[in-house]
Amino acid sequence: MYTVLADLIVLAHFLFIAFVILGGLLVIRWPRMSFLQIPAALWGAAVEFFAWICPLTPLENHFRDLAGGGSYSGDFITRYLLLIIYPENLTPATQYILGGLVIFINAIFYAIAICKQRSLRAPVT
Repeated sequence: MYTVLADLIVLAHFLFIAFVILGGLLVIRWPRMSFLQIPAALWGAAVEFFAWICPLTPLENHFRDLAGGGSYSGDFITRYLLLIIYPENLTPATQYILGGLVIFINAIFYAIAICKQRSLRAPVT
């Protein structure tokens, strides 16, 4: 049971990261989604910029310990994503790049969303 809970937390973590990075696409279609996505993106960028550990990581480790498995040190990105994307360990420079990418990608999506909203409000001549 604890392994299932830990795995569900991993799934939630992946989905949250996807929402942080790609949630701006939802804002293009549903502008009110920005009330959820902007705080999520800011949190995601802050976690990278300040090398914080997401609260989901210790929770996952807790359930892994209860299940008899081992927990891991470091953060979620180091454990699951960077091992695939980058062969080296997570460095502060890499974290700054990842945080900057979160902001950059979302800035593009929000620029598209703003342009779309303006075009919908513009009077037809």
